[in-house]
Amino acid sequence: MSDVNSIQSKMHRAGHYPLRVAQYLRLRERIPPLYGMLSVNAGILAYTHRTLAPGFLTLTIPAILIASCLIRMLVWLRPIGQQDLEEDAAQARMHKAIWLSLAFAMAFTIWSLSLDRYGGPYEHGHVAVFVSVTVLGCVFCLTFLPTAALLICLTSLGMFLAYCVTTGSATLTAIAINIALVSAVILKILRDTYDSFVELEVAQRELRIERRQAQALGDENARLAQTDALTGLPNRRYFFAALENLLETAEDQVFCVGLIDLDRFKPVNDTYGHAQGDRLLQVIGTRLVAQCDPSVIIARLGGDEFGFIVPGGPDEAEAIAQKFCSAIRMPARLGEVTVAVGGSAGIAIYPESARNAHSLYDRADFALYHAKNHRRGQSVRFSDQLETLIRSEQALDAAMQCADLARELSVAFQPIIATESNQPVSFECLARWTSPVLGVIAPEMMIASAERVGRARDVTATLFDRALDALALLPHPISVSFNLSGHDISDAETISTLLERIDKSGCDARRLLFEITETTLIAEVDKARSVLERLRATGARIALDDFGTGYSSLSSLHQLPLDMVKIDRSFAPRLDETVGRRLISAIRNLARALSLECVIEGIETEDQLLSARIAGFSLAQGFHFARPMTLEEMLGRVEASSKSWHFA
Repeated sequence: MSDVNSIQSKMHRAGHYPLRVAQYLRLRERIPPLYGMLSVNAGILAYTHRTLAPGFLTLTIPAILIASCLIRMLVWLRPIGQQDLEEDAAQARMHKAIWLSLAFAMAFTIWSLSLDRYGGPYEHGHVAVFVSVTVLGCVFCLTFLPTAALLICLTSLGMFLAYCVTTGSATLTAIAINIALVSAVILKILRDTYDSFVELEVAQRELRIERRQAQALGDENARLAQTDALTGLPNRRYFFAALENLLETAEDQVFCVGLIDLDRFKPVNDTYGHAQGDRLLQVIGTRLVAQCDPSVIIARLGGDEFGFIVPGGPDEAEAIAQKFCSAIRMPARLGEVTVAVGGSAGIAIYPESARNAHSLYDRADFALYHAKNHRRGQSVRFSDQLETLIRSEQALDAAMQCADLARELSVAFQPIIATESNQPVSFECLARWTSPVLGVIAPEMMIASAERVGRARDVTATLFDRALDALALLPHPISVSFNLSGHDISDAETISTLLERIDKSGCDARRLLFEITETTLIAEVDKARSVLERLRATGARIALDDFGTGYSSLSSLHQLPLDMVKIDRSFAPRLDETVGRRLISAIRNLARALSLECVIEGIETEDQLLSARIAGFSLAQGFHFARPMTLEEMLGRVEASSKSWHFA
């Protein structure tokens, strides 16, 4: 019982209950001792008058009073029920306690004053002590019910004072007045104590409400911090936290980590605007959630990339990934337009692929990269074969990190030919890297590695120096074309380095042609325009390479400072087809309308060259004229063919 009361006391002190309930719980701690005190004092007073007063005053009446006290004590000591913690019930019980306190005060006072008629001075003094001590004890026990304490004082002390005055005893009257004054002071202290209790309870309750609100706000902030604001899905932080938690408890239990990247999403943003792109992401997020049960964690990791964690084996994860890809491919209605994108997925398996979060993510990302390049629109599981590719990539990066670029990098040259005269008008510089450790490395692998390890600027500067050296050796007006990657275009310092090299070399910048791919242009058209204008201001010309393989619009071509368009080599075989010739002629006419020179790449046969001439192309490039050659071979052929050039 005491344990229950202690627990309840701690709870209401912490502000868990309304004020009336807290007041009631405090009373439960004080009223049982009050009834105990009344019973003991009544028993002692009856005992001292047992031989002086009649039996009904020393036995019958005190027995009834003591029994009533014990019954009330048991009522207050009963276990607390849920109904006791309701504010209305607590208020009703305290209201009842006030009236009962008044009734007990009158009964005990009348009984004690009835005994005062018997005995001598000692017995009269005992009655006075009984009244004063009992009243003061009751007042202290009723600290948290001040109305009852006040009624007891007024009733008991008022009756006692009136009795003393009627007896004519100055001593008893003085004692009664003294007790009344002391009681008044005690009542004042009691009232202050009760007011402090009320203030404390109210303050604690308000503090608890504030803490609850702060906790709710903190929980909401924590939820928002782990939620993607656009789609409502968990975000990257939540994804990795869930993955770490799963790793701590998984032991050797198999689960899979997957990544999904949208295909053809950027054209949606470029064509319809980012607002429509955001709506598409919301639609796709809803679709992904609908494809699996709640045990699968789906998160938006950023941009158009989503992640998922499947608590199961690779077959189950692949089945879910395929569902995701199929759901993504479904056309989406965005207002008045309907768009369709695709999705590719990569999956890594725990513990087969890796045993920590970042390694699992990296392997899923590499599998995704492989899917986008080789199995677009499908899912790819990370395998030993991909592990080998990763290790090869790591070896490539290590070689690039410590490469002596001045010694290991070189440039090969392939001519751009005037179709009517078979004379070279320019040479395209093609990057070559021969590593002393790994041997000959493909140019695209070299560029990718240089960007990964942070040496792209150094590679570009070294290759450009080779191009300028070649330009200085070529006769006027033959020019040199140099390829710029997307990383070069986005790096202002790289562009500044190229401009410094042009200025220091003293070359005629009009003999320089910078080639940039279509996909590089559409990434950031405004930034690309600014960079191209800086280069063009030197007198250099700008060529758009691999035209026809990307997504750029005619308006983008029109607003960019271009001088030449190079049609991708994939169109050359179609010169033998009627439809293909019409398509290529349309591209050539487009370039002519924009006042752009036009080069068709990939010419490999005499028939293709003839068809290109018929289609109106004055410039061409391809293996039919020459394969990439060294600087010495190029200069030798230029010198030997200074009057008549023919590579075929």
